[in-house]
Amino acid sequence: MSEKNIHSGHRDRMKKKFLNHGLDVFETHEALELMLYYAVPYKDTNPLAHKLLREFGSLSAVFDAPFDRLKEAGLTDNQATYIKLIPQLARLYISDKEDNTDKIIDLDSIEKYIISKFIGRNEEHILLLLMDAKFKEVYCGMVSVGSISSTDIPIRKIVDLAMRYNARSAVIAHNHPSGFAKPSDDDIESTINIGNALGLIGVYLLDHFIVADGDCVSLRQSNHHMNQGSE
Repeated sequence: MSEKNIHSGHRDRMKKKFLNHGLDVFETHEALELMLYYAVPYKDTNPLAHKLLREFGSLSAVFDAPFDRLKEAGLTDNQATYIKLIPQLARLYISDKEDNTDKIIDLDSIEKYIISKFIGRNEEHILLLLMDAKFKEVYCGMVSVGSISSTDIPIRKIVDLAMRYNARSAVIAHNHPSGFAKPSDDDIESTINIGNALGLIGVYLLDHFIVADGDCVSLRQSNHHMNQGSE
């Protein structure tokens, strides 16, 4: 029997195992091996799965690894692109799953909603969430990529969007790719500046969240001064 047929038989068994039982019965390396079937044709992907897990330490770290690091680990351009596609598809899936016609924001569980917006984002992004008087979402999107320093924060863009969508309240969030969610002095200063600017047009800044490693820290709940208009 040829090597191609041997691998084909193993792949068929793995696919049937997944379809019958789901990924819960798979070891981590087996789940990655199965996924790699669709990027590496006619080849045993088990050694590659083990190598990637050894190289990066965990399944999530493989998906979060920079494109160039994946290439250095031995992946082709197509294979590395496929890996980078997975977490961003997960983000789109969760966002679509949580979408509803009313778009009412549950403030008691907003952290989970915020975290989902940053899945697969390895650069620092700034998210703006705008709501009307009944806490219905009227806008949610990334307004900037890069540092949230007081000099770089796009305050004019945030104010323009709030006016355009006739918002009454707002939440901002940004991620710390370093993995530490502790707010910096720039984070606090920028929050104050954004809150003051929004307050001038009658928009209430509810909170500023920092996302890191699947955690979400609220500046308001951390007892950081937000701004005069938000208290």
